[in-house]
Amino acid sequence: MKKMLLASSFLAILVGLVLLGSGVWGLTFTYKNVAMENITTPDDASIPSVPVRGPFTLKAQADIIREHTLKITDSKTFAEMPRQIPKLDDNGKQILGEDSKPAMTANTARDIWITATTLITALNFGIFAYAFFAVVFLLGLFSIWASIIFYALSGKY
Repeated sequence: MKKMLLASSFLAILVGLVLLGSGVWGLTFTYKNVAMENITTPDDASIPSVPVRGPFTLKAQADIIREHTLKITDSKTFAEMPRQIPKLDDNGKQILGEDSKPAMTANTARDIWITATTLITALNFGIFAYAFFAVVFLLGLFSIWASIIFYALSGKY
């Protein structure tokens, strides 16, 4: 029983150290990559005029991108907008095609959502990376705690 507890203690501390190291590496990797982008939240963000580095500033930036995109697209999301809209002349009147039906053109306002969604997703993925770091780090601490308990129990048997 003593050998099994000692082996479990060694294994648990090894796993704990690997998890702690992985968590710190993940945190450092995420922080450095976010910092390389030199993003600063705009003045109208919930956390205004600060460099985007951690989960709270990532969230503030993602939220303000969505808010700005909704303003540009008259509060319509990508799915709510048509792919094509009637083509207009310089006076704002519809241009008719040869078949007397309105000529259609690509809805460029809808295309803005493609870029916005990409940016928002990348920022949210950064938030997820920070949350994942916290879970891995916590599991590492629990594993080290378990190794201490196994080691203490091995002395009694």
